[in-house]
Amino acid sequence: MPYVKIEVTREGVTREQKQQLIAGITNLITDVLDKDPSLTHVVIQEIELDDWGFAGEQISVLREKGITAQKK
Repeated sequence: MPYVKIEVTREGVTREQKQQLIAGITNLITDVLDKDPSLTHVVIQEIELDDWGFAGEQISVLREKGITAQKK
């Protein structure tokens, strides 16, 4: 029974995007590990920006400085 946990910052991930993540991860686990998709669990947890740190700074502070995780 595979269990995959995805943690992302709470920055507007939509229901549709979450569904795409769940489906994509389930398909990947099925294809790569040959696991039954009906037994695969995917959990998405959103973390507040003040509760996530990177490079010694809170993500909320980095966003205020204009630093994002968006592709260029």
